[in-house]
Amino acid sequence: MVGIIPTAEGLQLASEAGLDLVEVSPNDRPPVCRIMDYGKFKYEQKKKKSENSKKQHHTQVKEIRLRPKTGTHDIDFKVKRARQFLEHKDKVKINIIFRGRENAHHDRGREMLLQIIETLEDVAKVEKPPGMESGRSMSTVLAPKG
Repeated sequence: MVGIIPTAEGLQLASEAGLDLVEVSPNDRPPVCRIMDYGKFKYEQKKKKSENSKKQHHTQVKEIRLRPKTGTHDIDFKVKRARQFLEHKDKVKINIIFRGRENAHHDRGREMLLQIIETLEDVAKVEKPPGMESGRSMSTVLAPKG
């Protein structure tokens, strides 16, 4: 804390110390400056920023694909995997793909989706309810609770 001094004198003090004169708050009257090693300051800021971004989780949409004829054990396995995705704060899109004569059984696909939603309701909320998409597939999107 040197107090209010002219800019030239501040620059001279900084050069004597082998440091930089950095303007910290330009909007104040008079502007606030600090004598510091600017390179070190920038490095520490960058380090803090990268450390904060490492702690963030980027939400992804994971997809699970099923068919109307998929067996119960396979569905249970896929639901278990979906639960893991939801616990890791990722969204889950569940697709049921209809091929050929399966297109006549959209009701079976909707039942499967509703059953899966009911199974996962303790860890997920419905972001997009079950509905037909592009003619051959029915899907729903589940997001993690909380």
